[in-house]
Amino acid sequence: MLKVNVVTQFLRELEMKLERTHIFFYFLFGIVILFITATALYINPANLAVAEDDDNTTYRQLKLFSQVLDLVERDYVEPVKPKKLIYGAIQGMLSSLDPHSAFMKPEDFKELQVETKGKFTGIGIEITIKDGVLTVVSPIEGTPAFKAGIQANDKILKIDGKSTKNMTLIQAVKLLRGPKGTTVTISIYRSGWNKLKDVKLVRDVIPIKSVRSKVLEDGYGYVRISNFQSKTEKELKKALKKLEGKSGLKGLILDLRNNPGGLLDQAVAVSDEFLESGLIVYTDGRLEDAKMRFYAKPNKVHHNYPLVVLVNGGSASASEIVAGALQDNKRAVIVGTQTFGKGSVQTIIPLEEGAAIRLTTARYYTPSGRSIQAKGITPDIEVHFIPPTEDKEEKDVFHFIKEKDLEGHLKGDGEDAKKKDTMDKKGVENDAEKMLKKDNQLREGLRILKAFNIYKSLNIGGNS
Repeated sequence: MLKVNVVTQFLRELEMKLERTHIFFYFLFGIVILFITATALYINPANLAVAEDDDNTTYRQLKLFSQVLDLVERDYVEPVKPKKLIYGAIQGMLSSLDPHSAFMKPEDFKELQVETKGKFTGIGIEITIKDGVLTVVSPIEGTPAFKAGIQANDKILKIDGKSTKNMTLIQAVKLLRGPKGTTVTISIYRSGWNKLKDVKLVRDVIPIKSVRSKVLEDGYGYVRISNFQSKTEKELKKALKKLEGKSGLKGLILDLRNNPGGLLDQAVAVSDEFLESGLIVYTDGRLEDAKMRFYAKPNKVHHNYPLVVLVNGGSASASEIVAGALQDNKRAVIVGTQTFGKGSVQTIIPLEEGAAIRLTTARYYTPSGRSIQAKGITPDIEVHFIPPTEDKEEKDVFHFIKEKDLEGHLKGDGEDAKKKDTMDKKGVENDAEKMLKKDNQLREGLRILKAFNIYKSLNIGGNS
């Protein structure tokens, strides 16, 4: 009864203030908030006890909120539209929770829907707030940012000369995106640098092809997933079918480096493609709806070959779910460096008038119960990326003379055929050879797959 009287009293005070300022919109907003609060307190006696603490009651906080609204409306130097004040209050409330929770205006929500379908205009980077600084999660392959050499964990301190301090993610995204052909300059700091570097980028349409594939060597395939969008599962199945062909594969490299994440259901589907049973990932939050467990199901097409997953500091969120699931289920060897460490789940909740909120509702855990939040996935074999050096002329590289190099040597069985076959395949294998030559992590992954197959063929202990 005490709580009802307090709520009634507050409503009366609020209504009197609102009559003075003639803003009926605020009155309705206050009624909604108080109705929700009163209902929660009524059905939860534990909350009632807490609410009666004078220093922490919702009533006092709402009273403070109404006072500020009243002051702004009455005393601010210029008239302010009620919608702007309410939107600003909601934005501040959500941004105070964590870097990933946010309020999306109708136009922001529309942009998000377009992005998950695989196309938008900008510079091609995934960003987050890390330690209070706007930070690159990863550049998207083939985009202006990627071509300009932007890297994971680069700090963006200015956008077109404007400081990013206290800037929200949505505000930063708006500044970075724009019409095709326009330019934007970002000032970045990278670990080891002694000053900022300005990078001028030309915005372009970013069509994100989620999955690319290639044959590295005979029997060894490569699949690159750049992000997890609505068509990822379908594209992966198509790529695997093409790689496996009629003869199958001896091994596969799944490249998740610089993959910033994406849709949870697609991460689960990709993991499921390589698992026949077992837990993939589970989430845990305050509400029952946020507590979910995802399990693998038997596949119609079985991929019975060894798997290596490449990761790095730009592998985040959904990428970490896949890497963690395959690692914990002993299905793949994880190679590379520590991943980004984004282990929280955001739920998009549509609101009236086309707006929405992105709210962190749960943390996710790998099958063994590991939390990825702020930790990341530790690779089974740590291999740091070594940037390729300039190509050297073949004549500068010393080779020991072998039998086949001697003039007039006796030709080995099939030597001429092998030489012709090598010449025939040279053009086809050129792209894969270039990739392997420039990428030491990829080379290591391929060596691991080959070593695994050699080890399986060994006659250990004299057993036949």
